[in-house]
Amino acid sequence: MTRTGKRRGNRLSVLKGAIYAIPLLALALPAAAQSHGKIRSDDLALATREELQLFWEEKDLIVESATRTDKPLSQTAENMIVITAGEIEKMNAHTVDEVLSRVPGLFVDFGIPDFVTHSGLHIQGSKPTHVAVKIDGVPLNLLSGEVSMSFMVPLQIIERIEIVKGAASSAWGSALGGVINIITKDTGDTLLPHGSLYGSIGEAKSLDYGGELSGKAGPVEYYLHAGRQESQGLRVVHLLKNSLFGKLTVSPTSDLTLTVSSGYMDPAETYAPPKAIRFGQQLEGHFDASTFFVNGEAAYRFTDDLSLHVNLHSVRIKDDTFSILRPSGDLYNGLNDVDKTIGGGIRLTYSSGMHNAVLGGEGSYGDVEATTKFGPILSTALSLPASSTVYPDITRWALYANDTVTLGPVSVTPGIRYDHNNIAGGFVSPSLGIAWQLADRTVARASVARGFTTPVLTNMQGGGPMLKPNPDLKPEQVWSFQAGIESGVCDYLNLSAVLFRHDMKDELTQTALSPVMFYTVNNGNVTRQGYELGAETVPFYDLSLKAAFSYVRISPDSAAPGQDNYLTQLRFRYDDRKSLNVDLYGQQTWWNLDASQGAKYNNFIWDLTATKRFQLTDTTSAELFGTVHNLFSGSSYTYSLFPNPQRWVEGGLRFKF
Repeated sequence: MTRTGKRRGNRLSVLKGAIYAIPLLALALPAAAQSHGKIRSDDLALATREELQLFWEEKDLIVESATRTDKPLSQTAENMIVITAGEIEKMNAHTVDEVLSRVPGLFVDFGIPDFVTHSGLHIQGSKPTHVAVKIDGVPLNLLSGEVSMSFMVPLQIIERIEIVKGAASSAWGSALGGVINIITKDTGDTLLPHGSLYGSIGEAKSLDYGGELSGKAGPVEYYLHAGRQESQGLRVVHLLKNSLFGKLTVSPTSDLTLTVSSGYMDPAETYAPPKAIRFGQQLEGHFDASTFFVNGEAAYRFTDDLSLHVNLHSVRIKDDTFSILRPSGDLYNGLNDVDKTIGGGIRLTYSSGMHNAVLGGEGSYGDVEATTKFGPILSTALSLPASSTVYPDITRWALYANDTVTLGPVSVTPGIRYDHNNIAGGFVSPSLGIAWQLADRTVARASVARGFTTPVLTNMQGGGPMLKPNPDLKPEQVWSFQAGIESGVCDYLNLSAVLFRHDMKDELTQTALSPVMFYTVNNGNVTRQGYELGAETVPFYDLSLKAAFSYVRISPDSAAPGQDNYLTQLRFRYDDRKSLNVDLYGQQTWWNLDASQGAKYNNFIWDLTATKRFQLTDTTSAELFGTVHNLFSGSSYTYSLFPNPQRWVEGGLRFKF
């Protein structure tokens, strides 16, 4: 098919989704509205005012990830998106990565698309290594590789996800592409426990079930969660994942709050794509991983304006990836990493009058046990040892400061941070941003920031049987420029536009020293530039439309060709805010990959989700939900071995008390 033909097909796919959406959403209108031939104008005006107030109030949230202290989104200069627990619940999603794929400017490569799987996160064209993923500020990135463990985090424990797009190093350190901070739910404060039980079942015995409980026992407030996901494979991935999370809070005095939280997740995946044949045998892949973390925090309020926050954390991430040959059962190859990090931080926050300032420092020690294995066939063919283990480690510390100075409608945020590690040395990350509230519902933003990403630890130290370490590697660094505006151009429509440019130098690339030995070097510059456009309507008769388009041009200074990626997103919603929500969501991600990968992504993928709520008593409710995934069985995948699932259906129940 020609490029013109593909784009014509894309437009037809969008049109088809819209045609299906209109009658589906129309059928969802309340019966009461249908029974009245004419709605009184004063009733309509009242309903409209309530919808307007709710819609615009939800736009100005309090966020913390931009500068590591609470402030209104309207005073935030950074390009930020916030996804709340309520919005996540309406998606009926199963992973954080699935939720993130709906964020404008965030390109998610699902790799091996299935019920649940790990993914590559690309913010405005960045590499996955450039994106820092946190849970309550605790790092979830592997020291030894590109993959973050975001997909492990159960959605039910999340209060909101804050995404900072573009260099965020002046607040977070190694975060050249941006930061994704997963903020967990608060503990309960009532003696009578509150919670929920949930469960869903879909095709291929795809199950997602669990429960949560929050309350107060004596002086201790608590939040607890347990969940499980399993699947026989919508395509090729057989999954089993357990998750546990708990948080305890106690306040010895009115000014001191102590919190400890801990989580454990252990996904295990097996996949055997039919086309994966090696040496005449079927290749079967295995991914066994686990994440365990503990995070302790103390917050002390000296005055209403001045507070001290101290935290200590420990993270252990195990990633055992290997392949075997069937039917012989011989090992083909494998990589086993055990990442351990111990760290902590301290920050002083001051908020009074025109200032909202932060002064902080943090440090950590991390070590990796990385074992590379080769089966008898590869070991003999490549003259490599059957097993090799390295033990790299890294020590890091940092100091940072920022202040949001608000003068009337203008908020200016200067920031700076110094990071140092024992291998690559130090790096200074300044930033400057401005948010200007031009009108009641119009905010203009602009920012410039210098950022960096520390090289993968095994590339600098340790290496492996096929990787020579380079202790002279420098961090990849970037100057990021962004400007945008968000405006309620009228009472019923919100529009947004962002322009960005990221000039990166010292890009990390691998060069071959021999057919079986590689070496990582700093080589070349890359420019990523583009724009994000968005529009969202205020609900009218409970119906709303949301649309977004993101474009990024990735231009290396080498002979390699440039790359154009774009992301188109549409959402039709009926939500009466009482008992019924229906979403039709469509998305196309255009990757512009080399034809040799055999990728397909010229279709819109549409999901139809409906949730019906029943109020059982004053304190209990039940929700029935169902989703038709990939409504028109479109294709969207980045590698020919792993096509995405076609149309599949699931349904479930949530019980809240």
